[in-house]
Amino acid sequence: MFANAFQSGFITVFYSIGSSPLNIWDKQVKNGHIRRVVDDEVKSLVLEISGTNVATTYITCPIKPRASLAIRLPFLVMIVKNMKKYFSFEIQILDDKDMHRRFRVSNFQSTTKVRPFCTTMPIGLSCGWNQIQFNLADFTRRAYGTLYLETMRIQVHANVRIRRIYFADRLYSEDEMPSEYRLFVPVGSKKDAKDKATEKASEAAKDKPADAPAEPTAAPPSPAEPASEEVQVQAQDLSEKPETATTEPPTTDGEGAAAPEPSEAAPEAAPAEGEAPAEAPAEGEAPAEAPAEGEAPAEAPPEGEAPAEAPAEGEAAA
Repeated sequence: MFANAFQSGFITVFYSIGSSPLNIWDKQVKNGHIRRVVDDEVKSLVLEISGTNVATTYITCPIKPRASLAIRLPFLVMIVKNMKKYFSFEIQILDDKDMHRRFRVSNFQSTTKVRPFCTTMPIGLSCGWNQIQFNLADFTRRAYGTLYLETMRIQVHANVRIRRIYFADRLYSEDEMPSEYRLFVPVGSKKDAKDKATEKASEAAKDKPADAPAEPTAAPPSPAEPASEEVQVQAQDLSEKPETATTEPPTTDGEGAAAPEPSEAAPEAAPAEGEAPAEAPAEGEAPAEAPAEGEAPAEAPPEGEAPAEAPAEGEAAA
């Protein structure tokens, strides 16, 4: 049936929702029924197979006895519900030795038996809906030592409720699968899911400050304040010094005497603490030497006169 189809990802052979879910399946019923019902848990249509005898009530695919599914994907996944009754299913495969092998799985057997053409094994189902994952390639290698080539036929017996049967190229996680392939279809739209996610995020944000210490929002009042005052004082001192540094030097006239303008007198620099202000010597004059300790400073003679000679010994001063 699927020999010429591109096989990758998922291949669904049964889905309970649709106009004809058993379009490629054949039915055999004796002392039982096969019908679609609305399941209370998934709130959707599912196929129910029920009968007093497990062997006489079943569905099989494909319809023709000699036809083959020809599905090469190695994983078989079934979403079924445990009805707390006897249940079994069979898978017929083809290996690399061109042999048809059957795997019969049931919940009423306790041991695994490997025969040349059929292997029976037990299965345990939990209450409610279950997802059965069957690795056909691994079971074929372990039971017969051959390579799995393709699946030829599937047969599901009573008593069970089926949601979906599909093949996959590998096992996918719940996040990787589409919503219709999951065990329970999420109720609500994507917007509801986003709203729930935002609500969880906001609750987590509210709970987080209670556990973690609160971060300070302002700088702590501290010993850093006096340091800031010192910095301000230094900034003021630095701002006053450029006033003296930016004053222009006084201009001189042709004779070398300073001629400052009376209206725009430049402020003199303040002397250092404890020192007398020193007068600058006139241009062309040598600086006066400081008198020795204990002597009075000598007066300079007027211009053009010779210095007075000291009187001789025994003479009175004139």
